[in-house]
Amino acid sequence: MVKASKGTRTKTRNIIKKKPRARGLSPITLEMQRFDVGQKVNIVIDPSVHKGMPFSRFHGKTGTVLAERGRAYEVAVRDGNKLKTVVARPQHLKKNIL
Repeated sequence: MVKASKGTRTKTRNIIKKKPRARGLSPITLEMQRFDVGQKVNIVIDPSVHKGMPFSRFHGKTGTVLAERGRAYEVAVRDGNKLKTVVARPQHLKKNIL
């Protein structure tokens, strides 16, 4: 048997997949979103944009914006008891309404 590859998108068949009618590129306005430091954001991975995609474990998590890093943002996310820093582009972030 061949050894299974352990890339960054393994075991994400249903997590990182668009519905059939939502296929294709996302609106460009998602890239132009601005977030302030201290603002709460939800990490929702957009599979049509590969650059700046956070690791699949953080899909659906909520965090706080720590800083801007180039075109991306640093987001503090709680993973178990640890506080981790995730670097993600704005296409993969949404403002938290609550």
